[in-house]
Amino acid sequence: MSDRAPPVFDRAQTGATVLPRLSGLHATGPTRGGPPAEHPLAPDQNHLLELLPAADLERLLGRCESVQLHLGDVLCEAGVPLPFAYFPVDGFISLLTRIEDHPSLEVGMVGREGLFGAALVLGVAVSPLQALVQGAGQAWRLPAAALVRELARSAALRQTLHRYVYVVMAQMASSAACLRFHLIGPRLARWLLMSADRAHASQFQVTHEFLACMLGVRRVGVTVAAGELQRLGLIAYHRGRVTVLDRAGLEQAACPCYARQHLAYQALLA
Repeated sequence: MSDRAPPVFDRAQTGATVLPRLSGLHATGPTRGGPPAEHPLAPDQNHLLELLPAADLERLLGRCESVQLHLGDVLCEAGVPLPFAYFPVDGFISLLTRIEDHPSLEVGMVGREGLFGAALVLGVAVSPLQALVQGAGQAWRLPAAALVRELARSAALRQTLHRYVYVVMAQMASSAACLRFHLIGPRLARWLLMSADRAHASQFQVTHEFLACMLGVRRVGVTVAAGELQRLGLIAYHRGRVTVLDRAGLEQAACPCYARQHLAYQALLA
């Protein structure tokens, strides 16, 4: 894997301090894009919304807007009130934390399986994390106040999102342990699988620098780990493009956190 250009820096519209706008994932395989979805839900949709009864779903969607998520968009800064909640359809969002002068570190990822704005479910209007679009696509956007009102009205929505918040807490705890105890190679395999799941593609563009930031490691460590995955025939990397060649093999190479987090989600939200 060869080094790519460094990230550019852009000031978020919130007026917060300058944060790196990383060149992240861009799906290049088959995707589920196209024009904005219309009511009612299309077959390929956000899974949390699919779990709702028809009446609750129709009412919620009546308050939503279908929006396009663009690569590099900052949806919300840490410590800033949440103006909207997002239910991704075929894009995905990285949740980042930053400590003092250290680079941002990814602590979570939200795709069509989830919701950005989980703090609102707990009655908190401020995001503890930065939300950065790393996979372009569509999402349902709902004003924060509207989500709070719907939570008060719909028992099904409350139960679904409470379960989702529990899963997120479990996943973040697992990710913290993964960061501390697992080697770079298995963690990289896990990250590639999670990204492929949310990008709906086996190919995507990603840089060494981006991966190093997401995994909280030095770029040389990513180079060595990715080279080993290539040697095993699990992935190919050429000019910044990753191709997953052997999905089953990549799952075997990944740390147990990938399967564990998947099972935790399925147990409560299948």
